[in-house]
Amino acid sequence: MILRGADANRYLAKPDPARPGLLIFGADAMRVALKRQDAILALAGPDAEAEMRLSRIAAGDLRRDGSLLADAIKEVGFFPGPRVAFAEDATDGLAPAIATALEAWKPGDATIVVTAGELKGKSALKTLFEKHPAAVCIGFYDEPPSREEIEAELKKAGLTQISPEALADLHTLGRALDPGDFRQTLQKLALYKWQDATPLQPAEVTALAPSSIEAETDDLTHAVAERSAAAVGGLMRRLEGQGVGAVEICIAATRHFRALHTAKADPGGLAKARVFGTRRDRMQRQLGQWQLRALEQALATLVQTDLTLRSASRAPGHALIERALIRIAMTRG
Repeated sequence: MILRGADANRYLAKPDPARPGLLIFGADAMRVALKRQDAILALAGPDAEAEMRLSRIAAGDLRRDGSLLADAIKEVGFFPGPRVAFAEDATDGLAPAIATALEAWKPGDATIVVTAGELKGKSALKTLFEKHPAAVCIGFYDEPPSREEIEAELKKAGLTQISPEALADLHTLGRALDPGDFRQTLQKLALYKWQDATPLQPAEVTALAPSSIEAETDDLTHAVAERSAAAVGGLMRRLEGQGVGAVEICIAATRHFRALHTAKADPGGLAKARVFGTRRDRMQRQLGQWQLRALEQALATLVQTDLTLRSASRAPGHALIERALIRIAMTRG
């Protein structure tokens, strides 16, 4: 049986121990690992590993001895409680060994949990779980987490008092960050708001969100987008002194203007450009200063500058990007 979307997330939050097996796969290894962690926790509880009710079987070990998984589901632990036999990083080559374990499974045996990377449509492992009458197959593809997934992460972190603006920022952040980084950010926010009954605000989300090269260059890219050409030189000297490279500055500027272009061209605005917090408010004001054609010209200038910086040219990189940014800042229209 295959589950998708909201049904898949609900099942992972509360897996059915009466079902013999669960396959979780996807190209995003961190997302798969977090979902597997949640499923095993729900099946066996937080003390499963300490009480030896969780058997971990590496793909290499199972490849060498195909009976390991079938033996693991039958083991009787010293401590009472539900058990899980977990096979990680499985491939299609392990489908026969896993099929044997599924066939041998009886009520009361350990639940089989299998994780894998990206699997093709005709994958033997994927087909095994899809066509099994009781096992469950869940795949995560290259797409941002759903609103329901983000809401579940917020609840898990204990963040219940959230202003509508901050909630919108968290949804944007959840789609922009890797799953592990997003979960860590929520944990930091929950710790920050511990014993604080006031609703979470956008400024707090911005302050605790992961930093990046883009954050380091924000002052510069904002100055260019606000046509403050006179400020570019001083900000460039500061970034150069901090060791930020010319290519990194160009990438950050391109990202900033691409977000403005996306927002200008799409009715969805900055939400679809994955911009949140106080940065979003500032960029919203910048949008009123730019026409779509001028933003396209700015992006063309940045792309050409990036190509030059990455070429065999011996021109000084910081001078090249500084000149390009001043030219953009002086653009009209």
